[in-house]
Amino acid sequence: MADIGTERKGKAQAVAMRLWNSRWPLAAGFVAVLIVYGFAGMSGYVVLLAGAVLVAAAILPPGVARQSTENAAAVEASGLQQLSGEYLAAAVADPLIIFDRSAAIVHANAAAVAAFGGIAPGMSLSLKFRAPEMQSLLDNMLAGNVASDSVDYIERLPVERAYRVSASSVGHATDLYVLVFKDQSEARRIDRMRADFIANASHELRTPLASIAGFIETLRGPARNDPAAREQFLQIMQNQTSRMARLIDDLLSLSRLEMKPYLKLGTEVDLRQALDSVIDSLGPLAKENGVVIERDFAEGPLAVPGDRDELFQVFENLLENACKYGQSGGRVVVSITRSDSDTEPGIDVTIRDFGPGIPEEHIPRITERFYRVDVENSRTQKGTGLGLSIVKHILTRHNARLSIWSEVGKGAAFTVHLPVR
Repeated sequence: MADIGTERKGKAQAVAMRLWNSRWPLAAGFVAVLIVYGFAGMSGYVVLLAGAVLVAAAILPPGVARQSTENAAAVEASGLQQLSGEYLAAAVADPLIIFDRSAAIVHANAAAVAAFGGIAPGMSLSLKFRAPEMQSLLDNMLAGNVASDSVDYIERLPVERAYRVSASSVGHATDLYVLVFKDQSEARRIDRMRADFIANASHELRTPLASIAGFIETLRGPARNDPAAREQFLQIMQNQTSRMARLIDDLLSLSRLEMKPYLKLGTEVDLRQALDSVIDSLGPLAKENGVVIERDFAEGPLAVPGDRDELFQVFENLLENACKYGQSGGRVVVSITRSDSDTEPGIDVTIRDFGPGIPEEHIPRITERFYRVDVENSRTQKGTGLGLSIVKHILTRHNARLSIWSEVGKGAAFTVHLPVR
C-alpha cells in the first residue's frame, strides 16, 4: 500500500510540475477565453470546456506529443527498407553501375547496359573499362583514398560519347561502390561549335577591318593629295563597311533564332503572295546579273502555318543566291507544288538555277555557318556565309526541311518542304 501511495504521490507531483511550467501559457489561454466570452456572449459551459482542454494539454506527457512524429518516421523507414538497390538504380536516368571491393559488377541499370552493352554481374570493371583514367578512378576508390571522385571518360564505340564519371561508396561498411556516367557529349559539341563560331566571326570581321585600316593609313600619307586615289580608296572602304554591316545583321538574326528555337504557328502565310513579293524585291538584282525569274505556281490556295517575315527571309536568301551564283544560266525558276503524300502532306517551294552547280562533296556541309563552296566568288558576290544557316534555323522553327539537288554544269535546286498541319 505504501508503494502505491508513493507512486500516486509521484504522479501528482509530476502533474503539478507540468502545470507550474505551463502557468504562463495557461494564464494567457484563460485570459483569451474570458475576452472572447465577454465580447461574444458565449455560454458558460463553453468557457469551462475550453479551460478543461487547456489544462489537459498542459499536463499531457511529452512522450505522447512525440508519438505521432515517431510513428510517421517508422512508416517512412519501413517504406525505404522495402526498396532494393536494383529499384533505386533503375530510377536513375544516367548509366549507373554498382560494384564491390574486387571491382566486380554487382548490378548495372538499363541505361548502363544500353550505353556500354555486354555488362553482366560478376564481370570485372577493370577489364570492361581499360582507359587509364578509369583504372585510376577504380584504384583510388578501392584503396579508400577518397570518399568520392570523378574523371572524364570517352567511350569510342559504337559511337564516340564523352562522360563525366563519378564514383562514391555506398553507405558505411557495405563494401559496395557506385559509378554514375553523366553524358557530356552534347555540351561538348555545343562548346566546340561556339568556339568555331567565335573564331570564324572574328576572322570574317578582321579582314575588312584590316583593309579599312590600311586605306586610312594610305589616305593620311602618300594619297593625301591624290584625288583619284582618294576616291577609289573611299569606295573600297564603303564596300568593306557594308560587308561588315551585312555580317553583323546576319549574326544578330542567327542569334535571335537560336534563342527562340520554337515558333507558335498561329497564323497562315499565303506562299503565292510571299513569293511574288520576294521576286519583286529582287527584280533589280536579277536584272543587274542578267537573270530572268520565271514563276511556276500551282493553282488554288497555297497557304501554310508560319511567320510571314521569317519565310520571306528564307525565300529571299535562296532566290538571291540563285541570282548571284547561278547567273551564268540566265534564268531561275521559282515553283510551288503540293505534296499529297499521306505521311507528309504539305507544300514544296523549289528555287532552281541553271548555273555551274555545286560539287556533290560540298552539299552535306553547305548549311554550316561560314561554309563556302568558293570563298573568293562568295566574297565577290558580297556573301557572309551565314545565309543558308539562317534558312535552316527558320525552317526548323516551322517544322519544315530543306533538300538540295545539284549536278555540276546543270545548276542547283533548293526545295523547301512546308507542312500544312
